[in-house]
Amino acid sequence: MMLLLAAAAAAATTPDSVVGRWQTPTRHGVVEISKCGASICGSLVESDGLRADPHLKDVNNKDASLRTRALKGLTILKGFTWKPDAWAGGTIYNAEDGGTYNATLTPTSADQIKLKGCIVWPLCKTQVWTRIR
Repeated sequence: MMLLLAAAAAAATTPDSVVGRWQTPTRHGVVEISKCGASICGSLVESDGLRADPHLKDVNNKDASLRTRALKGLTILKGFTWKPDAWAGGTIYNAEDGGTYNATLTPTSADQIKLKGCIVWPLCKTQVWTRIR
């Protein structure tokens, strides 16, 4: 039994285990994570705001030249490297405040990942995202 549980846990932490669509815990966001070369990237697919206005722009971006780009389909996760049990060293962009934060994605099961975003360590926030089937 223990061997079976260990095998299931190991299967949950493969590099490809984060590929798919994920529900965020805030504003009913949906992020689609895909392979991008040797890394992964994630794009914003849906949110409460996008359902109300599919043409929402990136108006809070700190770079004024980017404030006219569409939020729908925007790459918000990028630059990750696979470590033994997590995608680390990447960034997440938060369109709500226009900030880009250091991020780590850790698969915790086949249907959940833990996303940790940090301004600087230890100023971090962690969310659990749930796979959409």
